[in-house]
Parts: sequence; C-alpha cells; structure tokens
Amino acid sequence: MERVLGIGGYFLRAADPTALSAWYRDCLGLDADENGLWRQDAGPTVFATFEPGTDYFGSRTQRTMLNFRVRDLDAMLAQLRAGGADVAEETQDMACVGRFGWVTDPEGNRIELWQPV
Repeated sequence: MERVLGIGGYFLRAADPTALSAWYRDCLGLDADENGLWRQDAGPTVFATFEPGTDYFGSRTQRTMLNFRVRDLDAMLAQLRAGGADVAEETQDMACVGRFGWVTDPEGNRIELWQPV
C-alpha cells in the first residue's frame, strides 16, 4: 500500500494574501520563499479529527486548525502580544505531550502553537 510521507502544504483563502503571508513571516517567523516553499525543522506532526461541535478551533465556521511546533511557547506568545497579535490568554499543559497556546491571524484563523515535551 502506498502511504503519504508528510504534509506537503497547507493552503488558506485570504482577502489579502500578500498581507496574510507577511503576517505569518513577520509574526511567526515562517520564512517561505516566493513560491511558498518553507523548509521546516524535523519533528512530530499530529493528525487528529474532532467532533463537529468542538469549540477547540475557535469559531464554529473554522473547519481546520494549523498547529505549529515552537521551541519556547512563552517567548513566542510574548513576541506575538508585543506585536499586537490576538493571543488567547490561556495556555494548556498536557502531560507527556507538551504545552499549547493559541493566536488568531488577521483573517480570523485560530492557530495552535505547541511546545513538545
């Protein structure tokens, strides 16, 4: 059986694609080239499904949520707050998994930030 090798891309609709790309670059440090190619650090990726009524993604109209691995969750959240980003006040600790925090991008997409154990 053939299998997928990993996530090859994540695509977002945006009212202003240039501005949204700049936000991901300037606020999260996502250094994609002119074709959108981003060489990420090796590490785990979680694939999980959720019930349709979940509030975990923020808005009920948001059908997917992007999760980025980070080295230092507290530092990333502080950096985002200092830049004026819409950062959730709460964080979550999961034993043997890591710590989580959330930010909403300028287009209203809730993003999860994960500091693995």
